[in-house]
Amino acid sequence: MNHPLVALPVPAPPSPPHHEEPVLDLAVPVFNEETDLEPSVRRLHAYLRETFPYPFRIIVADNASTDATPLIAARLAAELPEVEWIRLAEKGRGRALRAVWSASSAPVVGYLDVDLSTGLAALLPLVAPLLSGHSDVAIGTRLAPGARVVRGPKREAISRCYNILLRCTLSVGFSDAQCGFKAVRRDAAARLLPLVRDSAWFFDTELLVLAERAGLRIHEVPVDWVDDPDSRVALLSTALADLRGIARVALSPARGALPPGRPPRPYAVPAAALALAHLLLYAALRPAAAGQVANALSLLACWTLAVPVRGRLPWPAPGAPPALPALAARLALTAGALAVLRHTVPAAGLRAELAALAAAHVSLVVARSALRGWRRRTGSAAS
Repeated sequence: MNHPLVALPVPAPPSPPHHEEPVLDLAVPVFNEETDLEPSVRRLHAYLRETFPYPFRIIVADNASTDATPLIAARLAAELPEVEWIRLAEKGRGRALRAVWSASSAPVVGYLDVDLSTGLAALLPLVAPLLSGHSDVAIGTRLAPGARVVRGPKREAISRCYNILLRCTLSVGFSDAQCGFKAVRRDAAARLLPLVRDSAWFFDTELLVLAERAGLRIHEVPVDWVDDPDSRVALLSTALADLRGIARVALSPARGALPPGRPPRPYAVPAAALALAHLLLYAALRPAAAGQVANALSLLACWTLAVPVRGRLPWPAPGAPPALPALAARLALTAGALAVLRHTVPAAGLRAELAALAAAHVSLVVARSALRGWRRRTGSAAS
C-alpha cells in the first residue's frame, strides 16, 4: 500500500561533484528512517574511507518517506563527497534497488540495510570476488558455517523455515536469500533486472533464483549479524507476500523441467512446500496467539493460498489428496501434536512446537505413502 506524502520542503538532489569514478555503488534503501539514517551513513562513510581500497559511492534511496528522512539525506549528500541521494515517489525496497542499480556506471553495485545489522568487515570480502571476475553475485549469509548471529528465536526460526522452503520448492543452492547485504556485477545486474517482477521484499529472492537459473556464479560470505530490535518489517504481511512470490516463480514458464531420469513426485514435494509454509506462518503468528489458534490460522492461510494453484503445479495430479479431507487430517494431526507436546512438556518453547508440527507433517506424508503402496499391492493381487 502506498503511503501518502506530506508536504515537505525537500530540495532537489544536487548534481554530484566531480571525483574519481566509483568502483562500487552502494545503495542504502530507506523509508522513514530519520533516527538511524545520519549515524548509519556517517559510520558507513567513515569505514569505507578508512578501509576500502577502491573509489566508492553511497546512494541513499528514499522510498517516499513522510518524515525528515529526505532532508537528512540531502544534508548528508551536501556534506560528504561520496554520498548522493535519490527520492522515489513509491515505496518498495526492490523498486529502490532497481532505480539505483539501473542508473549506475560502477562495475559493481550492491546494497545494505540502513540499520547496519551486518558487520562492515564483510564488505571487502563481498565485493572482491566480483571485481576479480571470480563471481557474478555475492551475498552475505547468516546461515553458513562461520557466521555469527545474534537474534531472537522467532526470527531465527522464520529465516530458517523460509530458506528451507526455497530449497524444497525452487531447488535453490544458496543458503540465505534475505540477508540485507548483497552485491552484483553491473553486467549481471543488467541481465537480471528486466526479468525481476517484484518491487518489494521478495526482490532479493527472485533476483537470486534468476541468477542461479542463468548459470551465474553466486559467492557467499558468512557475516556477523546483530538483529535490530526496532525493525519495522511486518512479518506476517511480508511472509504472505513471499509465499505468493514463491508460487509465482515456481509456476513461471522459466522454472525448467525436472532433470532427466528423476521421477516426478506427485505428493511429497507439494506437501513439503505446504508444511514449510505452515511452519513459517506459525512462527510469525505464535507470539500473538495461542498455539492451537496460531496453528489453525496459519494452516488455513497456507491452504487458501494453495487453492488457486491446485491443478497447475508441475507435479501430476494422481496421488494428490482431496482438498477438504486432507486439510481436516492435517489440522487434526498438527493440533494433536501440539496438545501432546503441551501435556508432556508444559514449558516447551517455539522451537519444540515447530519440531512437533514438522513431525506431524512428516508422519502424514509417510502414512499416505504407505497407504498408496498397500493399495497398489492389493490391487495387483486382485487383478
